[in-house]
Amino acid sequence: MSQARHHDGDHWPMRTFRTRMAALPILPALPVLIVAGVVLGDLVGGAGSSWLPLLAAGPALAATTNGPRGVLYVGLLAGVLGATLGSWDGVPARELAAVLSALAAVTLASGLASALRGRRERVLDAVRSVAETAQHALLVPVPATVGPFQVAVRYSAAAAEARIGGDLYALIPTPYGVRLIVGDVRGKGLPAVGTAALVLGVFREAAYDEPDLLAVVDRIERSLARNLGPDDFVTAVVAGYPRTGHLEVVNCGHAPPLLVHASGEVAAVEPAHPAPPLGLRALTGHTPDLHVLPFADGDQLLLYTDGVTEARDRGRAFYPLDEGLARHASDEPARTLDALHEELLDHVGGRLHDDAALLLIRKPTVREVVVPEPTVCGATGYESAVTRPTARSA
Repeated sequence: MSQARHHDGDHWPMRTFRTRMAALPILPALPVLIVAGVVLGDLVGGAGSSWLPLLAAGPALAATTNGPRGVLYVGLLAGVLGATLGSWDGVPARELAAVLSALAAVTLASGLASALRGRRERVLDAVRSVAETAQHALLVPVPATVGPFQVAVRYSAAAAEARIGGDLYALIPTPYGVRLIVGDVRGKGLPAVGTAALVLGVFREAAYDEPDLLAVVDRIERSLARNLGPDDFVTAVVAGYPRTGHLEVVNCGHAPPLLVHASGEVAAVEPAHPAPPLGLRALTGHTPDLHVLPFADGDQLLLYTDGVTEARDRGRAFYPLDEGLARHASDEPARTLDALHEELLDHVGGRLHDDAALLLIRKPTVREVVVPEPTVCGATGYESAVTRPTARSA
């Protein structure tokens, strides 16, 4: 699986910004250029001491682009040049001493600031590494093929320095066919992540145990009713493929999935009787319905969260997901989601303001046969297989 890292969008705007800035070789030398510009201005203008205090800009800027050692080197260079210029211009000794003392103070303060900045970046890198591990534990990577389906996933957390958020997804093969879930937890931050972990844990267990898809949803509902607050809930779509040519869908207050027929037509899978989000059933008494729809070879189903459909451009216009899917639908789900995600980021100007998840499954046509290579058992005990499409006459 290929997941989006742009918050991503990197999404990841802050990380991307730092990466691009670090890639510019001129930045570490910029403080030296500032000092050289002040010296040149003094020599050309002959302004004397009026130029010397500007030398402090060199080490001050070095604190943002260099380590403590680089700051001290720039400060030392500025001090030597300042003393030389002061003597050349005939600056009074007391005034020159005051300027050089201020320069030394700025250099020491900038060196300390640089050291603290480096320490914070190391801590942030460690936290980011933990978040990366948490994401892989919570949002288990989905292979390119699961059961009879081609699969692709794209996920972007809205928080600039986050890897995970309140959106969730899972797709697993079970004794009752492939089952999947895409959901959106109310709220953000760590509480939303905890709720997402709860929903995914219950789903993964119930999907293997319960032959009825509605029973899987009931298990999640009961667990959330015990553990969530009165104002918390989770919107979700749970789907299953129990038999060839038929897809089951249960919608609990979530945005309707989009069905792409082999002909290219895109249609929303609207529930016949809207049901409340998970965790709120006790307040309404309404239970969700099981929607069974035909799912033929070449058909695709896109599940998503409202971070996609509620993304706005500068004119406050929502992103038209159905139109984008009709434009970019292809026989490769990964390529389709790549194009959708890129277009979504262009629509919002490069940064999403809410978590966004996209999960696309496709049933290959009769001419697209998945041929497994010999399985390999890794150190973790899990088996993996390499698959490839081949041509075969119908």
